[in-house]
Amino acid sequence: MLGHLQVSRTQSWNHRPPFPPPPPPLLAQCSLSKQGQQFLSSVARDPTASNRLICKFIASSPKSIALNALSHLLSPTTTHPHLSSLALPLYSRITEASWFSWNPKLIAEVVALLYKQGQLKEAETLVSETLMKLGSRERDIVSFYCNLIDSHSKHSSNQGVFDVISRLSQIVSESSSVYAKERAYESMISSLCTVGRPLEAENLIEEMKVKRLKPSVFEFKSVVYGCGRVGLFEDMLRILLQMENEGFELDTVLSNMVLSSYGAYNKQSEMVSWLQRMKDSSIPFSIRTYNSVLNSCPKIMSILKDLKTFPLTIDELMENLRGDEALLVKELIGSTVLAEAMEWDSSEGKLDLHGMHLGSAFVIMLQWREEMKYRLNTGEYVMPVEITVVCGSGKHSVVRGESPVKRMVREMMTRMRCPMRIDRKNIGCFVAKAKVVKNWLC
Repeated sequence: MLGHLQVSRTQSWNHRPPFPPPPPPLLAQCSLSKQGQQFLSSVARDPTASNRLICKFIASSPKSIALNALSHLLSPTTTHPHLSSLALPLYSRITEASWFSWNPKLIAEVVALLYKQGQLKEAETLVSETLMKLGSRERDIVSFYCNLIDSHSKHSSNQGVFDVISRLSQIVSESSSVYAKERAYESMISSLCTVGRPLEAENLIEEMKVKRLKPSVFEFKSVVYGCGRVGLFEDMLRILLQMENEGFELDTVLSNMVLSSYGAYNKQSEMVSWLQRMKDSSIPFSIRTYNSVLNSCPKIMSILKDLKTFPLTIDELMENLRGDEALLVKELIGSTVLAEAMEWDSSEGKLDLHGMHLGSAFVIMLQWREEMKYRLNTGEYVMPVEITVVCGSGKHSVVRGESPVKRMVREMMTRMRCPMRIDRKNIGCFVAKAKVVKNWLC
């Protein structure tokens, strides 16, 4: 079926892979609106009334709310998997709404879910209808298949991925468009890596070269991370070396992929070495560097389970850590990430915790306390009018409105007897006059 793909394990795609399956990819959680929560709760209470409730929901909801509910059901990380069968009837009703505009990307997500549920006939019907609408527009057809294979991979549907690979491979063999070929390879390589087949993906990079197509840094990064996610660390390092030999520079994004891969397998010693390599190579750390490292520190994660007892200073934290975990934190706190997360002028000194996972926000807050002592007392920095810590209100949390970072910061402020309070105008911020904070720190 795959014919000219020339991959190394074509004997049986359905067999168990020869290495451990990868951990699930990190996917953004689709935060459900309040109206969407009420709708799904109603259906859960009375499944027999689902059609009536769907009609009522679509009739009374604006476009954003309706599409938000559908996206939630289509998401591989939905908190309502038992209601995912509602996705097709909900989508069908949405297509009848006056505001609906046809969207092949959305169709790809519906098809992938139907495929996962075993509704192959319904899935193929949607694919056929989509191809008829797209006609002979090759770029749009390739884009649809790329969206479809991406959705299949997020649902960990190996067979769905390989079915689309066969269709994209045919386009690659027949098309004269360099764009179509490169776009197809990009998606095939990325999706193979997502479902734990990085070596087959690497073979496609070599196939690109044979066809005189130049693999981009995206393809190489996909394979590097793909190897790391399944624990093929020798292959990961081999491909990194190949990238350097071909003129690609190691950067922060790629380094974070390496750190995340090591962290998933508790290889903290290798993480320490990689952070040191980043520093030696002048590769800047980022918030994601913090996230990748600290998510892999079991002691810190354990400490944060009890908000009443966690350390309140960097020194106290370091006393609680041992070995490589202590070395990891030491490497992080010597970086510029805190400074980059802060804004400082005569009107405001602001720390923004957006994008930080709980462990990262915790360590940054401990660093921030020390930095504030320095900035407010040495005279080297202008005295702002106000100090602000932005932690978000929980709009993007798994449970809408309940931010773990905000809870941690609030508990830290209370235990430190910090004068900062939740801003009445923005519940996602803590604020106080700078002079009050300075007096507290003295």
